[in-house]
Amino acid sequence: MAQAMAQARSVTAAADVAGRLAGDRIVSVDFMRGLALILMGIDHLRDFLTNIPVEPEDVAHTWPALFFTRWITHFCAPLFFFLAGTGAYLYRSRSGSVGATSRFLLTRGLWLVLLEFTIIEYAWTFVFWRMGGVIWSLGCSMILLAFLVWLPNKITFAIGAAIVLLHDLFDAVKPAQLGRFDWLLSILHRKGVVPHTHFFVLFPLLPLAGVMILGYVFGKLFEKPVALRARITLWIGIAATAAFIVLRAFNAYGNPTAGVARNSPGEWHVQSSFVMSVMSFLDTEKYPPSLQFLLMTLGPSLILLAVVDRWGNSRVFQLVSKPVVIFGNVPLMFYVLHLYFIHCGAILLAYASHQPVGWLWKGSFWMNEVPEGYGHGLVTVYAAWIALLVALYFPCAWFAEYRRRHKVQWWLSYF
Repeated sequence: MAQAMAQARSVTAAADVAGRLAGDRIVSVDFMRGLALILMGIDHLRDFLTNIPVEPEDVAHTWPALFFTRWITHFCAPLFFFLAGTGAYLYRSRSGSVGATSRFLLTRGLWLVLLEFTIIEYAWTFVFWRMGGVIWSLGCSMILLAFLVWLPNKITFAIGAAIVLLHDLFDAVKPAQLGRFDWLLSILHRKGVVPHTHFFVLFPLLPLAGVMILGYVFGKLFEKPVALRARITLWIGIAATAAFIVLRAFNAYGNPTAGVARNSPGEWHVQSSFVMSVMSFLDTEKYPPSLQFLLMTLGPSLILLAVVDRWGNSRVFQLVSKPVVIFGNVPLMFYVLHLYFIHCGAILLAYASHQPVGWLWKGSFWMNEVPEGYGHGLVTVYAAWIALLVALYFPCAWFAEYRRRHKVQWWLSYF
């Protein structure tokens, strides 16, 4: 009898996994993706609405409210790239075809690059073709993954792990050391203007591409029963978080030393107060994301994913998390709309508060040409954040429902 019950549970679990991979969305993935988008909105609103003359991560000049307003948004990019890789594996599981997955990644990657240089770039600056932002990096990483999906998972994992673990070895390399290939280092591993061009790279490709590759291999866990994959995810998250604490505590490998990268935070040191010491400890390099940065952000993210995956089916959670899940269901829609809402809202707020507004029209945002007399406090940023989420909920909810009702329309998978 016990053996029969065990077999029945095994069959039920397998059927549950097969059913979800066949077409239903995985709520925990959508929730985490939506959470990343929501947090991202804080950072972008701060960019547009404030005129603070110091970097939020500059421990010597910042203050806790500003630092943690910026720090909490560090989780967004690594988590989003990781889940994009996971989504690619889920696409492969549902389609049952490596070829279809490769074609989808290639075409969607090209589509994202096109969007970055047109609609998205224009939303940021009212200027086309100027910057390699997060969507450009995401698209290029998908194009790379389109070729790697043909390899066995073990080899794909080894490539992703090697990139994430070893890319900091290139921190001290200068573009000039590569001669006529100096542009390559700037695109792969160095924030700034690419030599001999006017193209500005904000998100270098190499580290985050490795994160996406690891996320792709991680997607295989979703073929396992919920309880087992949640347990594995939890331990991976704990191990990554512990590795960050150890590496950072000893100022060991995995973060550029001061001066190697522009404005690099370098090593952490005990400060004048406990809070300032914590800020120094958490101040790791984002551009490009160092190993310590990735462990600091992905470790806790995976712990939360495990909790949501294991306990997220309760009615209370589903009710409370519904808006977050909806945003995560339509990430590209949210991303594009939130940029236009923020930029246009900043213009309206500047007019209403009689502050300088011309710079918001002429593409000066990324040139740090914020004029004197412009700027709002963090209270305004958070109030605008709440208003933004309320305003975006309705078009995102409509589009999520439209996608649910029209699954057969192929073009919807590109949004």
